[in-house]
Amino acid sequence: MITAVPARPQPSADWKRLWRDAVTDPAELLALLQLPVAGTSLASDGLRRFPLRVPRGFVSRMRAGDRNDPLLRQVLPLDDEDRSVPGFSLDAVGDGAARAGTGLIRKYQGRALLVATGSCAINCRYCFRRHFPYAEETAARDGWAGAVAAIAADPAIHEVILSGGDPLSLATHKLQALTDTLRSIPHLRRLRIHSRLPVVLPERVDGELLGWLHDLPWPVTFVIHANHANEFDASVDGAIAALRAAGCTMLNQAVLLRGVNDSVAALAALSERGFAAGVLPYYLHQLDRVAGTAHFEVDDARARKLHRALAERLSGYLVPRLVREIPGDPGKRPL
Repeated sequence: MITAVPARPQPSADWKRLWRDAVTDPAELLALLQLPVAGTSLASDGLRRFPLRVPRGFVSRMRAGDRNDPLLRQVLPLDDEDRSVPGFSLDAVGDGAARAGTGLIRKYQGRALLVATGSCAINCRYCFRRHFPYAEETAARDGWAGAVAAIAADPAIHEVILSGGDPLSLATHKLQALTDTLRSIPHLRRLRIHSRLPVVLPERVDGELLGWLHDLPWPVTFVIHANHANEFDASVDGAIAALRAAGCTMLNQAVLLRGVNDSVAALAALSERGFAAGVLPYYLHQLDRVAGTAHFEVDDARARKLHRALAERLSGYLVPRLVREIPGDPGKRPL
């Protein structure tokens, strides 16, 4: 096994500065990668509704001169987003129907998901919540009071999931304020955090964040989101090592994306590279059919074929579960 070399977590101020310094102009992104704007069919309506945002550290992992780089494809707003495709909707996963309070989503037995914030350090073009009404539906909007009260009132909830947006886009003192209010709920047994920041902005994993995680009273499962092996580098390895040292169980979930990771070689490399960094593969999601994302879709027959080939190639613990989210189902549906 390849041993990841931990990087020293950076001071708190660094991640905020790097966040503010993200690339937001498609022309600048292409110039940084030595690619001409001419010949690139950029989105217009899609870009207006869902702006470009990508940290420069993530850009540095892209291959210069390669218009088909798998990391670039995840963030570059192409005019394919502007096409209306039957079967693709604004809320493909049924978040609206599962609303149980402001910023609180209840889909599965025993779990409650908090939409902690609408902010993200990176705008992934396949995002299943790219049309989510964050201005009205964020749990932090009322100081967590409504969501926490609903969780406290339901003893069937044993696990709280912090999602978003990206919950780590909140300052650590705000996360601590939330978990301080959850400490008094006796039926809570676990906390889960879904975040892409350890991958796209690993500087966010600083001493203050690690101290908060270490002091939490529940077991913490930390689910990162990486779709391609090239998303990992020494800085990401260091962030993951620090999270593990703080007591977090580390999992990765990926989305099967055409032109990004839709090959056995790419999927195998992702599992092996993530495991080398200390992350166990968890889910491989079929694309949520959200408006503006149809150009990323891999059909189910091909997805199953890829997954079978992956299982033949890798040890079982390196094979993520291939799933689709169906609104109203009691859990992720295996394919």
